[in-house]
Amino acid sequence: MTNRILFILMMVAGLTAPLYAYPVFVMDLLCFALFACAFNLLLGYAGLLSFGHAAFFGGAAYITGYVTKEWGFTPLLGILAGAGFATVIGAAFGFLAIRRQGIYFAMVTLALAQIIYFLALQMPFTGGENGLQGIPRGHLFGVIDLTDSLAMYYFVFAIFLIGFGLIYRTINSPFGEVLQAIRENESRALSLGYDVDRFKLLAFVISATLAGLAGATKAIIFQFAALTNAHWQTSGEVILMTLVGGLGTIFGPVLGAITVGALSHELSAFGSWVQVILGTIFVICVMVFRRGVVGEIQHYLARKKH
Repeated sequence: MTNRILFILMMVAGLTAPLYAYPVFVMDLLCFALFACAFNLLLGYAGLLSFGHAAFFGGAAYITGYVTKEWGFTPLLGILAGAGFATVIGAAFGFLAIRRQGIYFAMVTLALAQIIYFLALQMPFTGGENGLQGIPRGHLFGVIDLTDSLAMYYFVFAIFLIGFGLIYRTINSPFGEVLQAIRENESRALSLGYDVDRFKLLAFVISATLAGLAGATKAIIFQFAALTNAHWQTSGEVILMTLVGGLGTIFGPVLGAITVGALSHELSAFGSWVQVILGTIFVICVMVFRRGVVGEIQHYLARKKH
């Protein structure tokens, strides 16, 4: 029941957001919300902590930018190309990383992500520290002009809903149940006959693909693929968003992304102190809301029923 109410609120807020907020800013929040949901699928439901998800987010942005700018791909095909790239490197990274567990898994993902960051910095087509600029928005289906902010907003909102729906379906499927069993007790899941490594690899690839979808969409929105999108700090930010909203909850990452993104925007006048302030907020949230904001609300409602 709670999830149904939250979904209705999310739909109403998403459909009406351009009426009271700057559309480009909201689109940025939607991209990070999808990114956080993708990360939450891996950590919150499979129990795998990745420090390298920025590789998929940023790598997809560069691929989308290149194929739309240089090869003349439509924005939709460009986004799909970026997500496809994230799928491929997600499969490669996942194949290597799932051979380790715990902090070793996290360190492997961080090391692999740094390779993508180095390539983004050194490859001739990426623009180096200046990023890949001049990415065209183009037309959707050859008809809808995406240079119009309102048309672009609802296109992005549709992509977010598709990604969110895929995550929701994955979580509430037999596959999702197995992932949660692996998170709770991997040895028991293995003893029941499940191919644990295969399930973890699939979860990693799905998460990487959706993270890439978010990054590719962001590149079209801002017509720019930035080096910071592939930086390890972006991986840290998505962890922060997920934990603040509620790890292992469906809507927690969405709220966390909106909260962290809005705070970063509002506190931008403080310069480098923004990270200190966000770090302080993070510590307070961990101390006060151990399950995240949405997690605590759901826990309170569950206790109230009993």
